[in-house]
Amino acid sequence: MKDYLQFYINGEWVDPAAPRTIEVENPATEEPFARISLGAKADVDKAVAAAKAAFPSFSQTSVEYRADLLEKIAAGFQARLGEIAEAISDEMGAPMWLAQAAQAPIGLGHFANTAAVLRNYQFEEMKGTTLLRKEPIGVCGFITPWNWPANQIACKVAPALAAGCTMVLKPSEIAPLDAMIVAEILHEAGVPAGVFNLVNGDGPGVGQALSSHPDVDMMSFTGSTRAGVLVAQAAAPTVKRVAQELGGKSPNIVLPDADMKKAVGGGILTMMTNSGQSCNAPSRMFIPREKRDEAIAIAKATAESVKVMMPREAEKGAIGPISNANQYQKVQDLIQKGIEEGATLVAGGPGRPEGLNRGYFARPTVFADVTNDMTIAREEIFGPVLTMINYDSLDEAIEMANDTEYGLASYVQGPPEQAAEVGKKIRAGQVVLNGAGIDINAPFGGFKMSGNGREWGVHGFEEFLEVKAMIGAG
Repeated sequence: MKDYLQFYINGEWVDPAAPRTIEVENPATEEPFARISLGAKADVDKAVAAAKAAFPSFSQTSVEYRADLLEKIAAGFQARLGEIAEAISDEMGAPMWLAQAAQAPIGLGHFANTAAVLRNYQFEEMKGTTLLRKEPIGVCGFITPWNWPANQIACKVAPALAAGCTMVLKPSEIAPLDAMIVAEILHEAGVPAGVFNLVNGDGPGVGQALSSHPDVDMMSFTGSTRAGVLVAQAAAPTVKRVAQELGGKSPNIVLPDADMKKAVGGGILTMMTNSGQSCNAPSRMFIPREKRDEAIAIAKATAESVKVMMPREAEKGAIGPISNANQYQKVQDLIQKGIEEGATLVAGGPGRPEGLNRGYFARPTVFADVTNDMTIAREEIFGPVLTMINYDSLDEAIEMANDTEYGLASYVQGPPEQAAEVGKKIRAGQVVLNGAGIDINAPFGGFKMSGNGREWGVHGFEEFLEVKAMIGAG
């Protein structure tokens, strides 16, 4: 059992105001392997005070200084990439191949890319006789989730540093260890004392105190829509900016002329990656009714080819466990709900895969003949569960795709021009056409109950800037 009982505040590792610990569990074994401290309002107050004190000087540093700092952080991140991947695998169950290929490297990517964004950004612009200036918003509070922990930390911390902001991070108490490594990397890179602070804890103890703190100018939250509402409510009395990246129930429209094997098979594999624990996962697949039988056969074969393995032993393409006991039970309950509501179970189902008698492992599951009013078509399952919905016309497919409270991501597969036209009609912050890979410069964020604000690239950087108009300057 490893202990990580201190917080990083004002450039030092310090003890919590009051001792209170929680065990970090490995979801593949259901065994605790580390302990962290849970913070409280007193710890948040101390961290925010440090960030507030550091802001006047850090906000005035040069672009070159901050860009160099980000590149030093990226170098430190690169040096500890393997260690970060191992921490992520142990704390949230990502198979090592995924932790090494995506979970850890994307965090590195955000630090390196943000340095380039910063070097090319124009902070001042003349409009007639008015000078428009972009200035850092101030002290930022960050609450990050367990499903892509290094990614979500980096795509908040990197642009905030680039903008000249100071910050307090509360990582998920389920997956906190990679955040501790990131704090060490920032310290070694020479981030000035007070600029970055880390307080571990839960939502009621730390998240609430951070969101409602009068000296925090902005909250950036990633997590469930339910928790996002609580953050916004806590933040409202102090009228701070709130950026939220919340839940999703992303549609994947397979057009009639799509390559069915590629579209359906690829859609299944994308959905199952990270055990379905991605807010932008293509969880609702819309299939032309006349292609139903063909699509089901492809879906069944593809889902049954997905191996479920222990994270440290997993081969490429295999998935690991659900991240924690509560989420595992939610996934199991929703699979059972799909059966009870009359959807056709194509692959998978309740319970653990054969040969795995311990750990929060779920079976790769596909339902067909789902109607858009069923629970499994409405609620974000956040597990390896895909629903297939038949449509009779493209207009009907688009209407059903938009018939959701969410609007984070969407997918369209078929002839490129037609796919692009359909994509324009979907109310979501991101449309992925024909299985395109990620673009780290493309803005990421949602419509409707999927949140507000954007992350990644220039748009993510600008979330941390305020606009000042200096009238008569020219």
